[in-house]
Amino acid sequence: MATKSAYKRLTKEYLAIQKNPPPFITAKPLENNILEWHYVIRGPPDSPYAGGEYYGRLNFPAEYPFKPPSIRMTTPSGRFQPDTRLCLTMSDFHPSLWNPSWSVATILNGLLSFMVGDEATTGSIKTSTAEKRIYAARSHLWNLNHYKFRGKLK
Repeated sequence: MATKSAYKRLTKEYLAIQKNPPPFITAKPLENNILEWHYVIRGPPDSPYAGGEYYGRLNFPAEYPFKPPSIRMTTPSGRFQPDTRLCLTMSDFHPSLWNPSWSVATILNGLLSFMVGDEATTGSIKTSTAEKRIYAARSHLWNLNHYKFRGKLK
């Protein structure tokens, strides 16, 4: 259960994302749990992910914004192991690096930036540009067939 401050902050962030969505990103919390957000990142046109849509989850701790969320990408991308906690500066792998001023939009923009890069981390995989393009082409159908995606962000 979210603390009052987490609830207030995440509600404010949801309204901000609805009003001014970050490029290539859609995100919203579950109706019955503001601590669990679902997102879709659309592959930028100048990347191997162009045309792809990548579904994942952010799970916020009750103490948010004072503690970071866990981050997972469920859709196979050729960049991350599907449905595996990702080790990023803004994730719960590095609570000492977390900055409470970071928002959901900041987190997802950081994830997108890391996605199009080549840095290795826990949860990342190495594939060729051609393989990433194949994953991008298959991503929409994969998402439609995945029960966790259906109904969350359509």
